[in-house]
Amino acid sequence: MPAAPLLEKRRILQLETLYDLALALQAHRPEPELVEELLQRVCAVMDPRAAVAATRTDDGGLRAVSSVGWPAEGPSDKLVEAPLWRDIEARDGVVQRSGGSLAGRNFRELLATRIAYRGETLGVLAVLDKESRAAGELSFSEEESRFLESVAALGGVALENARQVERLSQEREVLEEENRALKGELVSEVEGRRIVAHAPVMRAALERVERIAPRGVNVLVRGESGTGKELIARLLHVQSGRTGPLIALNCAALPESLLESELFGIEGGVATGVTARRGKFELAHGGTLFLDEVGDLALPLQVKLLRALQEREVVRVGGREPIKVDTRVVAATHRSLEQLVRDGRFREDLYYRLRGVDIELPPLRERREDIAYLVRHFAREFCAREGIAEPRFDRDALALLLAWDYPGNVRELQNVVEGAISLAPGRVDAGGRVDTELVRSLLGAGSSAPDEAGMMGLEQVTERHIARVMRLVSGNKSAAAKLLGVNRRTLHRKGF
Repeated sequence: MPAAPLLEKRRILQLETLYDLALALQAHRPEPELVEELLQRVCAVMDPRAAVAATRTDDGGLRAVSSVGWPAEGPSDKLVEAPLWRDIEARDGVVQRSGGSLAGRNFRELLATRIAYRGETLGVLAVLDKESRAAGELSFSEEESRFLESVAALGGVALENARQVERLSQEREVLEEENRALKGELVSEVEGRRIVAHAPVMRAALERVERIAPRGVNVLVRGESGTGKELIARLLHVQSGRTGPLIALNCAALPESLLESELFGIEGGVATGVTARRGKFELAHGGTLFLDEVGDLALPLQVKLLRALQEREVVRVGGREPIKVDTRVVAATHRSLEQLVRDGRFREDLYYRLRGVDIELPPLRERREDIAYLVRHFAREFCAREGIAEPRFDRDALALLLAWDYPGNVRELQNVVEGAISLAPGRVDAGGRVDTELVRSLLGAGSSAPDEAGMMGLEQVTERHIARVMRLVSGNKSAAAKLLGVNRRTLHRKGF
């Protein structure tokens, strides 16, 4: 074949290869695959007896390497230590050598260039000895030298992009790990109140909250009294992205006659002096309605609640026209709704309507890993609020707190911590000392073992705890109510 057509054919092949290579390198691929791609494209066009493409790490070691025509073991780490390698890295353009050795491979002719990006060397691309053909050339041409340089330039951009993707992926993994760690200690803050969760069972519950919060599904939060069901409802609302308010209603706090108007509203003129008033469903339009102790709803109200959930509309007491509402319902209970359904005291259809997704909050005795963190959190929060120095909890006092079963759960622990801090001896500005006896007096562990106390009914434990706090404050109801976190009227209703 005449020289001119042959040369033109080679140029077309080189251009097609560079075009194909540019397209191939756009995909996000691991660095070893990119290095292999560069080498195969070069070999297909330049036809060398041997070739090597290699990148190095920041500390100078081999990062990725691909070779053909090398001894079985291939180029070793000595490749980057060879004087010729360092010479290639230090030069711009193509380095050409006649006779020599590179990483144990002798050559008659060598063409090599560095793979770089914005002046920073990433690796080296080298071809050794033109393959001998019947009518072919025995040396690399100037055209092939420029082709090798072009391939290296494309390779530099592709490798830098791959490394950038890898760096971003690693940074994301670090951030995700830090996020998981932060979630483990302080998963969320809702209106200034932090949720502490180191225990796996609590982390799982909060991860479930995070997944379902943006969805419009109704949620049923289960757990014993004091486990933080209302706080979880607030977290669900905050993370939902809903623009309306969070409205809470305790279904056990009001008689049936008042609860209906509280839920659905009332029309004016129903009775003398009654003015129209919106119910909780309407007030929570665009937001979230939290129904606490939903298991205490009377059956007639259950029917009306079911209709409101199904039809997404309410009818006020004394009214006739339905009012459309866009309200997400989060219900909570410490009772077994399944048992109530079996007993005929809770509608099965309402149960399934409320239980779009279940979230089970574990009692504190099943997440003891959190107790020490909760003690520290409540202590800091209480002392900051009261403007006093934090006291020191003795090791034995902490051990006693860790061993207690907490029938009142997190709320009981918070009250004990705040009571202990308030009663700890020492100056307010210096912080006191909380010892075992002080904690024992608040827990009542001096007269009964924790297991025995844990078997008592919650009402008994509550009354005993109130009586103990009343004794410690010499009968001062205001001080006792403050320590217990309740209203004075609550103490009066319980006979104190």
